[in-house]
Amino acid sequence: MTALTLSTAAAPGLRADAIVIGVAKGANGPSVAPGAEAVDKAYDGRLAGVLETLGASGAEGEVTKLPAPSGFKAPVVVAVGLGAEPEKDAGFDPEALRRAAGAAARALAGAKKAAFALPLAEAADAGVVAEGVLLGAYSFDAYKESAKETKGARAKANGKDPLAEAALLGGKPRDKAYKAAIERAAAVAEELNRARDLVNTPPNDLNPEAFAAVAQAAAKEHGIKVQVLDEKALTKGGYGGILGVGAGSASGPRLVKLSYTSPKAKKSLAFVGKGITYDSGGISLKPAGHNETMKCDMAGAAAVFAAVVAAARLGLEVNVTGWLALAENMPSGSATRPGDVLRMYSGKTVEVLNTDAEGRLVLADALWAASQDKPDAIIDVATLTGAMMLALGSRTYGIMANDDAFRAAVHEAAEESGEPAWPMPLPEHLRKGMDSPTADIANMGERMGGGLVAGLFLREFVGEGITWAHLDIAGPAFNEGGPFGYTPKGGTGTAVRTLVRVAERVALGDLG
Repeated sequence: MTALTLSTAAAPGLRADAIVIGVAKGANGPSVAPGAEAVDKAYDGRLAGVLETLGASGAEGEVTKLPAPSGFKAPVVVAVGLGAEPEKDAGFDPEALRRAAGAAARALAGAKKAAFALPLAEAADAGVVAEGVLLGAYSFDAYKESAKETKGARAKANGKDPLAEAALLGGKPRDKAYKAAIERAAAVAEELNRARDLVNTPPNDLNPEAFAAVAQAAAKEHGIKVQVLDEKALTKGGYGGILGVGAGSASGPRLVKLSYTSPKAKKSLAFVGKGITYDSGGISLKPAGHNETMKCDMAGAAAVFAAVVAAARLGLEVNVTGWLALAENMPSGSATRPGDVLRMYSGKTVEVLNTDAEGRLVLADALWAASQDKPDAIIDVATLTGAMMLALGSRTYGIMANDDAFRAAVHEAAEESGEPAWPMPLPEHLRKGMDSPTADIANMGERMGGGLVAGLFLREFVGEGITWAHLDIAGPAFNEGGPFGYTPKGGTGTAVRTLVRVAERVALGDLG
């Protein structure tokens, strides 16, 4: 991962491949953002005009490169757009800084060192810039190799390594708050990028057993207690939902429990993640064109895994348990059929009307298992429904809950983290559509409002009196378009930062 340093050095004398500055979109054209005063001075105060001549406007994500002024040790200045100029005495939005830093880091792939002279009014700004750099520099090249040899070493298929080092100018290396901010950014970004790696890994290499092994290794490294239930243990325990979904695959399902405990904790949280390592739809097979990205259907479990490890690395004063409900949904002679009835871990029976509505089945077992520990709150994360994508698009996830105040608090945590999310209701009238003449409940209900129906289904498996929220990340978990800001093509790591922020706020006693 890109190395981070805080630096008090002046931009002109710093040895680097590039100096990154911020440019805002003003009423009368682009304006140079704070932090770049020394660079602007070297252009005789005319840098904004030069950038405008080159076509720069300061729009968010815009990147403009120009030769550095005479006397600079760095050869290039990289101007990155911050979006609208803030009102007087107001600072830049943290997410604007994060995205700008990410866009610059992507643009500097192949560089050994870059100096970031972006606005750092306080330690928190250093944290978001550092996070943007580390997330923007992400690259998944594990399966790429070039036929060409470069200096005796095999080159990457894209020809460029990620930015190797980033120096944050204006930072205070000896200030505890600044140091803590970039250390937090490094821990969260590294685990988020690990979640991205998992989402991007092909399903032939990441089946439930392999995912469980990754979790076990990380748990050992960071002092997290881990328990893995295999097919035998799941059968003995009566986990009918997880077993039913995994019945058609040659790769058996797993339920992984990761437990981070703090001796100073006063509250406990449980995070539950959907971990379908590949989703063919089962017997209700997905149509052509809908299978190609289904390796991402374990993004919820990846986010939960990353959040628990990040909480441990940060030493948060809250107990956090992660539940990874892992299965591969495949069609075969042993697969669950539409019309089958499964007896869940809770004892309830579910009539399976559509085997492609499998995520809610594995989550139901894991939610009930999590409830047995009686945590103060449960949050589940899942790429659950295409209906949520239709409602909110590809960059925003939905939040449902059995408590309005908790839903609002989780939404606030998402906003603080820079993750677009939106509160969604759980209309009671939609529950009737899941009534089954055969079982306690069906896994399908009304087509309209399908994302909300799925939330209502999950609510049935949350223990009585436990506060719960459901994050449907179907849209933003996997980016099929081009990269933007600090978001790459492919796995995004959505919800990791929200979960970590929730845990931080609970540890501080200020979550709702």
